[in-house]
Amino acid sequence: MTISSASTKSSNLQLAIMILAAGEGSRLGGYPKALLKKDGGSLLKRFINSVQSFKPIETLVVTGFYSDKIESEINSIKQGTRSPITTVKNPNPDLGQSSSVRLGLESLKSDYDVLLIALCDQPNIANLEIRTLLEQFTERGANQEIILPMVDGQRGNPVLFSRGVIKSILAIPAMVCRPYMDQHPEVIQLFDTNNQAYLMDVDTEADIQKLGLDLI
Repeated sequence: MTISSASTKSSNLQLAIMILAAGEGSRLGGYPKALLKKDGGSLLKRFINSVQSFKPIETLVVTGFYSDKIESEINSIKQGTRSPITTVKNPNPDLGQSSSVRLGLESLKSDYDVLLIALCDQPNIANLEIRTLLEQFTERGANQEIILPMVDGQRGNPVLFSRGVIKSILAIPAMVCRPYMDQHPEVIQLFDTNNQAYLMDVDTEADIQKLGLDLI
C-alpha cells in the first residue's frame, strides 16, 4: 500500500480521542501538566488543535486533580474547535493512572472505529505523529488491534486501539489497557521508530527547561 492510499484510508476512520489529564504533577511541585505552555499555548490546547484535521467524533479529557482549572481551559479551547470535547472527572485520582483509564473507557459515548489514548504532557506529539499511527493502523496485520510506538526498545505514547479490543478490555472487570496488552501481545502491532516525540513527556522541572516550556 502506498503512503497516499494509507492516508486516504486513515482519514476515513471514525476517530475518538481520550486525553489523560488527571495527574497531580507532584514532581513539578503540584502543577497541572496539561496547562504547561509552549509558544504561548497550553499543551492541552496545542494537542487538541493538532488533531482537528482528523475530525475526531469524540474527544474526552479525563480530569482529576486541578479539574476546575483544566475544565476552564477546555471551555476556552471549545470556542475555536468544531469537534465535540467532553470531560469526566476521576473522583479518586490518587488511585493512579489506571483508574483514570478505566473511567475514561467506560465514559466514551461515540461509535468510533479507533481510539487514540494520549497523555497530556507530550509537547512534541502533533499532527505528523498521530497521522503516522493512523496509517500504521490501516496497514496492520491480521488480528492486530493495537498500534504501539516503540523508540529504542521503549514503549511510547499515544497508543491506538481498535473498537473491538476496547470492548474486550471493558468486558473484564477492572481491566485497563497496559495489563491487557501484557497478557495479549499477539494483538499488538509494534511500530518501531526513532521519533523521540513518542517518548518525551514532562515529569520534572528539568524537563520543563529541556523542552522549552513555561508554567504561566
